[in-house]
Amino acid sequence: MADTGSDSCAPAGANADAGQPLGEFDRIARYFRPLAQGFPGAQGLRDDAAYVTVPAGKELVVTTDAMVAGVHFFPDDAPALVAGKLLRTNLSDLAAKGATPLAYSLVTSLPRSLPEAWLAGFASGLAADQAEFGIHLLGGDSTVTDGPITLAISALGLIDAGTAVRRIGAGPGDLVFVTGTIGDATLGLALARQRKGPVPEDDRQFLLDRFYRPRPRLGVGPVLRAGATASADVSDGLLADLGHIVRESGLVAVVEAERVPLSPPARRLLAAHACTITDLVTGGEDYEVVFTVPPAARPAIMTAAAKAKLTVTEIGALRPLAAGGGWTDGTGPARLVDAMGRDITPRGGGWQHF
Repeated sequence: MADTGSDSCAPAGANADAGQPLGEFDRIARYFRPLAQGFPGAQGLRDDAAYVTVPAGKELVVTTDAMVAGVHFFPDDAPALVAGKLLRTNLSDLAAKGATPLAYSLVTSLPRSLPEAWLAGFASGLAADQAEFGIHLLGGDSTVTDGPITLAISALGLIDAGTAVRRIGAGPGDLVFVTGTIGDATLGLALARQRKGPVPEDDRQFLLDRFYRPRPRLGVGPVLRAGATASADVSDGLLADLGHIVRESGLVAVVEAERVPLSPPARRLLAAHACTITDLVTGGEDYEVVFTVPPAARPAIMTAAAKAKLTVTEIGALRPLAAGGGWTDGTGPARLVDAMGRDITPRGGGWQHF
């Protein structure tokens, strides 16, 4: 965190001992310094910078994501869940590049009135996910705000030099694959907003968990390296994030709605007409990985996925732009077709902030 060194005038714990609210440095010492243990370059959060050694033959992958109360999470959400989702969304970006988590920096901008119990819960959520995913805090900053809670993480990962699978690189004729299942977080968000509804309790809990606790697909690296040409994590919606890939390559992706992988709860809600397939492919926050593969690499991809015990599904293919139509009708470069091959692409293919 910023300015956590010996230039602080008050010793750690001074405010707490006086029975007063914790100041900035006391908060860092109590809640964040323990999260840096085990990463020597963090200097125990007592320096103004962290130090990261990149081993020979490795490259550093860096990603940053922010979350704002009322935009990315409900203001009354449990702080441990907020912390976990913040960290996991960044880990999902690392996963899409095939990187292994290393460390992260954290920026918190919190209202003065926020109770210390919120910060304690937030730190406990980070600690639990650090232990699960093998990553450590290395520093950051803490500020006060008159606005909503605002949080940001920059995550660092390591990858063998020259092996990263980027967003750019897909070619005409490539197949489209995606990990896991699509649309669960969209349904979980709807349930979180409603707080009730005619959904079986087991299905409700499954979908809420998929919304609040995304699963970064960190095991997908060997699968990508088996032959993927481009990849992205699915944060803004399957069609939107696949669209980012094909737009960079001047192509059109055609996704077959019948092949999009859905969980049993999602299939039940779809069959009950509680949602549509277009809702599920545009809703976002799945944090799966969508990637493209030349047809010749399909066997290697499936073998690598089986070895990694990771479910991947082939859902479509890429075409040259002229064969698939333009991008000017509001639907974007990723198209959805039904079982008869008819275009059912919705306008506005996913989440956008602006």
